[in-house]
Parts: sequence; structure tokens; C-alpha cells
Amino acid sequence: MLAWYDIHARDLPWRVRGGARPDPYRVWLSEVMLQQTTVATVRPRFAEFVARWPSVESLAGAEDAELMSAWAGLGYYARARNLLACARAVAARGGFPSDEAGLRELPGIGDYTAAAIAAIAFGERAVVVDGNVERVVTRLFACAEPLPAAKPTIRALTDRTTPNERAGDFAQAMMDLGAMLCTPRAPACALCPLAFACAARAEGAPERYPVKQPKAAKPQRYGTAFWLEHAGRVLLVRRPPKGLLGGMRALPTGPWEAAPPGLAAAPVPVTWAVRPSPARHVFTHFRLDLSLAVATLAERPPDLPSTAEWWPIDALDSAGLPTVFAKAAALRRQE
Repeated sequence: MLAWYDIHARDLPWRVRGGARPDPYRVWLSEVMLQQTTVATVRPRFAEFVARWPSVESLAGAEDAELMSAWAGLGYYARARNLLACARAVAARGGFPSDEAGLRELPGIGDYTAAAIAAIAFGERAVVVDGNVERVVTRLFACAEPLPAAKPTIRALTDRTTPNERAGDFAQAMMDLGAMLCTPRAPACALCPLAFACAARAEGAPERYPVKQPKAAKPQRYGTAFWLEHAGRVLLVRRPPKGLLGGMRALPTGPWEAAPPGLAAAPVPVTWAVRPSPARHVFTHFRLDLSLAVATLAERPPDLPSTAEWWPIDALDSAGLPTVFAKAAALRRQE
């Protein structure tokens, strides 16, 4: 695996080659960004982040709203809040701890991220298991136990294969193998350095692994977003700091419920025109159909919450709206 990696490793902006030790800040930042997000999406966003905040100390000094806006489109906004909390904790203690136990004590760092940072940034022997590694290991050993129950077994099998030396390179090699060759569909077994030892390939059915439990259907919810326009500006609000999309700028919205809520919680009592097609978005635990209600005011209403602000419509892309609200705004802007 290490010989294969030395030749075929992906060129990623947070990696270093030739035995050099990577910057723990860049390793940590990339791992947080890559959670539930693709490498293709993260590449340019990572570059933007390190250009804007080149060190953990500079990130620690960022304003909450500034960081949340920069995070827009990377999903899971709780990760952005934890990112800032972690940066401040690391800056306060003078650097990242080098061991898994110390890393796990930091905000937002769980078992996987702690293992990845310890192995990749500090050269510690740690067992690193992400989705790519899960797929490689379950195929290598033909692990028939379904996920997620199989996770402890997969970790134990990964532990058996992780070397004492170059554990970080080995972890990245396994990730690259899963991303490049041992793909979910049509794996390139003929090019795989582990093909000789792969039990799933010997069975002739590598795509059978990993075995997964059928997913339960996600519940459907409905909501309404309000586009209130005045003098070339649209009303935005800052969502509460806790909860879904916490701290983000957004269009005002009412409740998200099992039945369409209509104009409940409209920001002002005016005549609203509801667009016929909703914006559709899939969250981790539910699907949402978000209708858009539109109104234009000749004068600004005097009574608005302190979290409200009027944002230039021509500069709406700079507001950092979460994807679901960007989709809703697009319904208006497409007219």
C-alpha cells in the first residue's frame, strides 16, 4: 500500500510529500471540511479559507458571523461553530495536542478526526476509518456484517492492517485507494495493489460490500420562506445561534411541519404572492419543500427584530445564505 501511495497519491492542497510533516492546522481544517462533503467541493473552499485565515490563530480571531458566512455551502453548520470554538481553544493552549486523547478533548473533534490528525499531522500510530477505508476493509476481508453494526469489526480489522511506521501515509493510502480504485461501483480491481489478498474479489462480487441496512425513508416537511423587497434590498434575518442552520443569515421563514404552514409567521402583515413551485432540499434527517412568498414594500416597516437587515439584492451572493435559502431565493431571481 505504501509503495502504491508513493507513486499514485492524490495531489491535495492540504498534503505534503517527501516525508515532510504537514501543518496540523491544515490537516484539521481539511478533515472538518471533508466530513460529508466531496473533495471536489472542498478543494477551492480550502484554498479560500487558508488564504483568508492562514493559521489557527488567525481563524481564532474571526468573527462568528464572518466564519458562518464563509462556511455557506459546506453543510452541517454546527461544524462551523465547532470549528471556531476549536480554533480558539487551540490558540489559547498554544497549539494542537499531538495525541488522540488530547485531540478528542477539543470542540468538534471526534474519534475519526482525532485519529486522522494524530496519524497524518503528528506521525502517531492511529486507526483511521472513513467511508473509503470502510469500503476497502470490508471488501478486503469480505465482512458480511451490515453497517452500521459492523463499525467495531471494521475498526478492529483496520487496526490489524495499520503499520507502526508511516501510519498517516497508510491512512491516506487507504483513503486514496477507496476514492480512486475501490469505488462503490465498478471497482478497478485489476489495478489494485491489494487485489491478491482481497476476499471480495476472490468471491467475484466486490460490489456486494460493504453490506448496509436498508435506510428508513426520510420524513417530509413543508415550510414557507418570505422574500420581502424594498428599494432594491431584501429582508434577511440572522437565525438563532443554536439549532439547525444556527447563526446563519437567511430569508425569514415560518415553521417547518408535516403539513404546509401557509403564511404562518410572516414577517409583516401584507399581501403575499406564493410561487407555485417550492425549493426542495434534503437535510440529514428530513426532506423539505420550502415555498416562497413574495411581497414588495414602498416603505420600510418600523417594527422588525434586531436580527433583521436589508441586504442589496444585487449582492445577495455575498450574504452567505445556506443552500436551502439560496434555492428559495433563486425562485425569485429567476423571474
